[in-house]
Amino acid sequence: MEEPPHRRRAHAGSRDLQRYAGLFAERTGVMRSSAMRDLMAITARPEVISLAGGLPDTSTFPAATFAAQMTRIAQESAAEALQYGPTEGFAATVDCIVEVMGAEGMLPDHDDVIVTTGGQQAIDLICKTLIDPGDVVVCEAPTYPGAVPVFCSYQAETIQVDCDEDGMRIDELDAVLERLDREGRRPKLVYSVPSFQNPAGVTLSLERRRRLVELARSRELLVVEDNPYGLLRFGGEPLPPLYQLDGGDFVIYVGTFSKILSPGIRLGWAVAPPPVMEKIVLGKQASDLCTSTLTQHFVREYFAEGRWQAYVDSLAELYRGRRDTMVEALRRHFPPQATWTEPEGGMFIWATLPEFIDTGDLLAKALREDVAFVPGQSAYVEDGRGRNSMRLNFSGSGEEEIREGIRRIGNVVAEQVELYHALTAGKGAEGSPGTPGREAEDVPVDVKAKPSSGPGHDLTPPGPDEGAVLPFRKKENTG
Repeated sequence: MEEPPHRRRAHAGSRDLQRYAGLFAERTGVMRSSAMRDLMAITARPEVISLAGGLPDTSTFPAATFAAQMTRIAQESAAEALQYGPTEGFAATVDCIVEVMGAEGMLPDHDDVIVTTGGQQAIDLICKTLIDPGDVVVCEAPTYPGAVPVFCSYQAETIQVDCDEDGMRIDELDAVLERLDREGRRPKLVYSVPSFQNPAGVTLSLERRRRLVELARSRELLVVEDNPYGLLRFGGEPLPPLYQLDGGDFVIYVGTFSKILSPGIRLGWAVAPPPVMEKIVLGKQASDLCTSTLTQHFVREYFAEGRWQAYVDSLAELYRGRRDTMVEALRRHFPPQATWTEPEGGMFIWATLPEFIDTGDLLAKALREDVAFVPGQSAYVEDGRGRNSMRLNFSGSGEEEIREGIRRIGNVVAEQVELYHALTAGKGAEGSPGTPGREAEDVPVDVKAKPSSGPGHDLTPPGPDEGAVLPFRKKENTG
């Protein structure tokens, strides 16, 4: 009897590497990994407090409700739920999507909607439809870290426009578009997360929303509005989505059930004008034929109970408390020069540390303390930007975990501050401990009260503008 074949040998030799390297498509040379996906294996360990992923709290979904809905599907719709479905999605699923969008004042045509495998696939399909190598994509700075690998994989030239506390700077966007006009180039799309932006947590103001839509119309420019968090508002007044202001002519809308129901069902959607949607459907047929029919049935059963909005409201209230807990912990454990956003909804806080701290290096040290975050550089295309910032998720962890996680990060930051202080003592380096390194024009608008003392604060004398503040400069009349 022959011996079974052994496991494959390691392909680590130079000849092996050359053999495979010659087969790769050109686009693989510019592909980038997703910072969140890279961390998943580590953060799945029970001892690690993860403030890294964009995780909603799925433990709040009633297990009995889940069991009842899946039982109903098994008893009444098993054959259809286990079969292939239409590429565009079931009509009943689209009805649920229209209901969700209606809660924010939108009225999409059913024929303009496609059900996708999460919002991430919707972004990918839009880029597959519109982008050729070398085409220009414009997005916010910082931007959703999961969008950066998509733009790179389609070999786009990505130009980022700075954000401040009112979201993307539309005056800077206009200047970028003017420059591209002079160069004879036209961007294929502008990508934006206007509400409780991932990763910065900021929200595009109403005036800027209107100006962006006007700009899109006057230039016949496509805007991709990614809106996973719009219904997770726990402060301030609701703002109309870009799609509502535009009516669906130049705004392509991306939504998902991941943040308002469950990421595990992998169900999202895109809404686009008919000529664009026709190509998106062809792209999806080539990609995966159709979105999971089983999870589409689950969404249908869940929405039939009529309680989805109450559930989303309960999530928003839960996240409000966790946001407050994280802000309080940041005040206690981060150094005085640190700044952070205080979002009115969504799931993320963007924290910025002194310039001498590299959060990529800091993450390696934090992981040794069993705590994780997303380094700021993953939200930028240009190397070096965001290197002293981090994205912190407050929705996926309980309040005690948040306090302990921020304490651990704060301790690692304090070690870096102390080391830098020791290395630069007497040199008077700008930005060194005790020297905030801010010019008068940089003084934040909304300076909070002095934070209570904590482990990170005894290493650095207080600066004149210490406290929890927005990490964006206030600009007057910038639109």
